[in-house]
Amino acid sequence: MAATLYRDTGYTLTHLVQDIGHGNIALPDIQRPFVWSATKTRDLFDSLYRGYPVGTLMFWETGAEVGTRQVGGGAHDKVAKLLIVDGQQRLTSLYAVLTGQTVLTKSFEKKRIRIAFRPSDGTFEVTDAAIEKDPEFLPDITSLWADGYRSTTRKFFARLTEARGIELSVEEEDDLEDRIDRVYDLQNFRFQVVELNAGADEEQVAEIFVRINSEGVKLNQADFILTLMSVHWEQGRRQLEAFCRAAVDATMTGPTPRNSFIDPSPDQLLRASVGLAFRRGRLQHVYNILRGKDFETGHVSAQRRGEQFEALRRAQDEVVDLTNWHEYLKCLMHAGFRGRRMVTSETALIYTYVLWLIGKRDFGIDRKRLRGVIARWFFMAHTTGRYTSSPESAIEADLGRISALAPGDGAAFCEELDRIVRSNFTRDYWEISLPNRLDTSSARSPALFAYWASLNLLDAELLFSDLRVRELLDPSMTAPRTIERHHLFPKAFLAAGGITNNRVVNAIGNLAFLDWPDNAAISADDPIQYWPTLTATMDPQRLKRQEYWHALPVGWAQLDYTTFLERRRGLIAKVVRDGFGRLSDAAMQLSGTSVLDDLLAVGESQTVEYKSTARWNVRAAQADKKMEHVITKTVCGFLNAEGGSLLIGVDDDARVLGLADDLRTLGAKGNRDGYELFLRQLLDSTLSIPTAGIMKIGFERLGQDDVCIVSVAAAGRPVFARPHEGGSSPIDFWVRIGNATKQLHGDDMVEYQKSHW
Repeated sequence: MAATLYRDTGYTLTHLVQDIGHGNIALPDIQRPFVWSATKTRDLFDSLYRGYPVGTLMFWETGAEVGTRQVGGGAHDKVAKLLIVDGQQRLTSLYAVLTGQTVLTKSFEKKRIRIAFRPSDGTFEVTDAAIEKDPEFLPDITSLWADGYRSTTRKFFARLTEARGIELSVEEEDDLEDRIDRVYDLQNFRFQVVELNAGADEEQVAEIFVRINSEGVKLNQADFILTLMSVHWEQGRRQLEAFCRAAVDATMTGPTPRNSFIDPSPDQLLRASVGLAFRRGRLQHVYNILRGKDFETGHVSAQRRGEQFEALRRAQDEVVDLTNWHEYLKCLMHAGFRGRRMVTSETALIYTYVLWLIGKRDFGIDRKRLRGVIARWFFMAHTTGRYTSSPESAIEADLGRISALAPGDGAAFCEELDRIVRSNFTRDYWEISLPNRLDTSSARSPALFAYWASLNLLDAELLFSDLRVRELLDPSMTAPRTIERHHLFPKAFLAAGGITNNRVVNAIGNLAFLDWPDNAAISADDPIQYWPTLTATMDPQRLKRQEYWHALPVGWAQLDYTTFLERRRGLIAKVVRDGFGRLSDAAMQLSGTSVLDDLLAVGESQTVEYKSTARWNVRAAQADKKMEHVITKTVCGFLNAEGGSLLIGVDDDARVLGLADDLRTLGAKGNRDGYELFLRQLLDSTLSIPTAGIMKIGFERLGQDDVCIVSVAAAGRPVFARPHEGGSSPIDFWVRIGNATKQLHGDDMVEYQKSHW
């Protein structure tokens, strides 16, 4: 019989309150924003009063030795014996009402939870001004335990008698007193508690929690680490929460973390601290690291735990340092970004902060140089969605590459980041992938915000104006509607031509920042009519600059709408490339490495994949159709994600093997031309769209060996691949997630397509 990980027990409410007060049970939520509404607290007391079930509480033994003190704590900061895994909000409510302690609201205001009780019908209500005046109510049941049952009851009867003007009958007074007594006796309500023993690991606890939690809530690794901090380093958790509070609390004065980009959460700052302290992106093992667990022996050491928490403390001090925080945010400004309106991935923002901190602390890079390399990195990571799919895996890989560098070698750090940037921002990315990513009407497109950032970097003016785009995007400015984004081909004009689909009408390619002149009334005008009128008095050189900034094709007003959109997307991509070029320093521009060198150096990732062969099965020593299918699904995955580069003739360890085995299978066509023809025919016959225009095939030689580089653009619509077996139609949907190609089905596929295109 398997040993159980828990025991069933029970606690009275009084016992729970006392243990929380004495620190035996960790209830950190009294110190952080209370997420339950007061009405939920009212309903909880009503359920207790009526004898309804209120759910099981789940605690987890910390396994801490008796007398253990928290990291950096004082004489009274001892480690709790039990963690609350399930029931924090219920216990916070009960503890706050029984003791009269205040809780923090979501707006970080201290507030008491005040629950009223009407003995005449046994009704609980949230106390308000009307109830305060109503003598039929005990306006605050906390007084039963805080001020004493007898005195509170006497005051209630005296007030009720005075309001009615007559004495209460003995029968009514007894009845009312019985009901008040039932409320007072809730302190003896016995809760069913499941206590998990200290031998249960966090994955088991998470699984148990999901199985017994009626709301289907899932615990994540950050929850466990933050809870562990509450036990061993409550001061550290409070430091994170204080930082987050100061970032949003407008009443706070003096230096604060407030900014225009992000309202950080403790979870996000924790990830930054862990990344800096342990070079970890995945939180899966960090919990055990902080417990002081030896992964070889499984032994948990208090000394090791203290050392790991000390490393986390040092890193967290760097993370919440206001000078570091604001200096880093200047990098985003330097990259052309102006505020949260332009940021679609807060994960990219936080993970880039980790890299900034590492560059400053561990590689000693001066702020000016670091600002440039981090600005380029964020521009790339945000635009390509580097930390969108499998973000933990992506940052872990990035941190792994940095950890392999010689300590203190700032030049190597900068070159490594720039090498990864170059491997993502290839020529094909600028000319194919980015225009395809701009084929959308999404108002929250990373590609769109890259264009806005580039307009800022190029100091662009609004169309028909001498105002700058950066002024319009300033978070402190509320722009009038006349200088917001407007349709170049007006809605009414398109509708008259039968074009009414919102996605087409509101396409990124049809919108531009402009300032219509006061006398402009073009709600339904053909561009060929209004454009000459509005530009007739403009200086030709200014008009030429504005046409470039706003990516207007030559003779655009005369083009049909579809052609206009296609050409303008290409020109927008060119403006983005030019804007990004303003961030590139001489070292990056003069790098002597080839594309192949860069792709081999960065390793496999969201946008890079290595395959030894495309036709030859090395183990079976023969041609194999399965190898061809692997190529098909990899290209399909790139098409359905952000594009990427497939290197054929390279093994998983980035060792160049060459194409000799594949070429021998092609007979007389065993050369570069024949190989390219084979790949084209394979992909065109197995994918749901032709590859011309969205995929390029090239070759580079390293020593005596050829490597085939298949550059794949992001597709403008979903692409399907033919299954290896069981059908000739392309019905399989593959997508690149992290450094793996995964097949999506059903709802997962539908949701991905809905969010991606």
